[in-house]
Amino acid sequence: MVSCSGTLRLDSLISSTFRRKSSSNATVYPRLGSLSPLPSSSPLRTPILPLKMIPSWIPHSRLFICNSSSTAIAEPEGIKISSVPTKPMEGQKTGTSGLRKKVKVFMEENYLANWIQALFNSLLPEDYKNGVLVLGGDGRYFNKEAAQIIIKIAAGNGVGKILVGKEGLMSTPAVSAVIRKRKANGGFIMSASHNPGGPEYDWGIKFNYSSGQPAPESITDKIYGNTLSISEIKTAEIPDVDLSCLGVTKYGNFSVEVVDPVSDYLELMESVFDFQLIKGLLSRSDFGFTFDAMHAVTGAYAKPIFVDKLGAKLDFISNGVPLEDFGHGHPDPNLTYAKDLVNVMYSKNGPAFGAASDGDGDRNMILGKRFFVTPSDSVAIIAANAQEAIPYFKNGPKGLARSMPTSGALDRVAEKLNLPFFEVPTGWKFFGNLMDAGKLSICGEESFGTGSDHIREKDGIWAVLAWLSIIAYRNKDKKLGEKLVSVSDVVKEHWATYGRNFFSRYDYEECESEGANKMIEHLRGLISKSMAGEKFGNYVLKFADDFTYTDPVDGSVASKQGVRFVFTDGSRIIFRLSGTGSAGATIRIYIEQFEPDVSKHEMDAQEALEPLIDLALSVSKLKDSTGREKPTVIT
Repeated sequence: MVSCSGTLRLDSLISSTFRRKSSSNATVYPRLGSLSPLPSSSPLRTPILPLKMIPSWIPHSRLFICNSSSTAIAEPEGIKISSVPTKPMEGQKTGTSGLRKKVKVFMEENYLANWIQALFNSLLPEDYKNGVLVLGGDGRYFNKEAAQIIIKIAAGNGVGKILVGKEGLMSTPAVSAVIRKRKANGGFIMSASHNPGGPEYDWGIKFNYSSGQPAPESITDKIYGNTLSISEIKTAEIPDVDLSCLGVTKYGNFSVEVVDPVSDYLELMESVFDFQLIKGLLSRSDFGFTFDAMHAVTGAYAKPIFVDKLGAKLDFISNGVPLEDFGHGHPDPNLTYAKDLVNVMYSKNGPAFGAASDGDGDRNMILGKRFFVTPSDSVAIIAANAQEAIPYFKNGPKGLARSMPTSGALDRVAEKLNLPFFEVPTGWKFFGNLMDAGKLSICGEESFGTGSDHIREKDGIWAVLAWLSIIAYRNKDKKLGEKLVSVSDVVKEHWATYGRNFFSRYDYEECESEGANKMIEHLRGLISKSMAGEKFGNYVLKFADDFTYTDPVDGSVASKQGVRFVFTDGSRIIFRLSGTGSAGATIRIYIEQFEPDVSKHEMDAQEALEPLIDLALSVSKLKDSTGREKPTVIT
């Protein structure tokens, strides 16, 4: 009998008739590669054992790990390791958030396996040999199949143990938390983040280091280099692991532990926030709350955290069941793709507070009643209120940082609080070095990513809890019947203190790469000729450049991170090509203007920014280069 909660040893399930002893008395199993392959969609197709030897609870259709031309190589105790011949494949350049492609590409023979093996080829042996790696994902289509491939290649390369979330689920922030708590060597995250899922859509993979942060460019560049010369995949001949049951499965000296994806993360959140303070807010009859999980991974976290621990009603959670295709939705928490939540929050009887998170749980959107909080304002307001409202920051933040395209609202908080401030390229990995060096506590990106040094990833639920903490702290002495301090009150008070940075982002998704690159090259040519003092319409140029960042910790340099036009009044126009999609190119245009006049703070952002938006479209010649008339998304 197999127990979901116990430890399973494969060698206890197979008759000793089929065992042989090696000279070291290790238990090994005979090579049975002469058998005909069974039908399978897996690219790794040789059956491990004859069907009569396979316990009935193991699905026969999934027991394929290498093709029939594989050869045996040196093996650890109790596991047969095979070398599978392969060849390089195009398009495996790893971006700021790992490798992302259409799922059909990853399902091609050895496509995923090549990248995983190239990763191991890029690491020092001490970074993984006999070590522990974490594996999790956002629940999208192909994750379960991919998990089995990753587990077998990890075993084939000498990893000692894999910690994998039940059903392959684990949010990106939780993977970072588990790596740090369990002192793992690193972890794999199976996600294409906020991009759609399903057989026709996107899939992705990335690797995080022992600090829990995404692999730096020095490693992702090595991975890409190794994908260009790869010739073999090392894979272990072990059955698929049942990911539906908590517990440990052992194969010789390799083991897989299926863990609760929520428990370690929840424990961390309880150490960061005052849960009793938040519970007091959510239990009030005069405070309405709603959280939209967008049928993504935070659906697995919403009930244990918001309902079971903080006392919210279950019907406060919408789209709370993770689905492989995200319920045919686009799990990107913005005003366009989280329209259901927006409609609720802008309705006549909408709740006081609403939030959403994305596919893998690292992004967030915050809304008040008929009020949208921009991500740039959100991180600034969290930073300004963190010391008094969040116990983790009781001694004050160490430093603040934002991505270059994010508005300057956070800069003004750092200046007033006399804190170190850093401007980094887009990509959360650039914050990690600063955190590890003790220079940074709170940071954010305008792309709905907010976080702190409690982990080394942006964290959607953390941001929601941070905002609930601020609202709860502001209302802790309010009695029933008294007017509560609202989300919009907090934001407008912040603007009155620091001024308002009007900000908007225009996204042009899936543009033809040729046209997008043509536009960027045009802009680079323009900045090379532009001089300080030159007039662009009504704006006077302070400087124009292609942003370059030198890491203050290790001295590494990241160049060509975005074309910037910065004007003497503090206004900015920024142009970037994004690497977070799986097809074509996404052009992002960022427009920002600072306004100190309180009487103008409640203007509509699009109205306030209209002259700058027109200038950006004119200067870039976007329509001429791409043919696009309108953006896909306006934030």
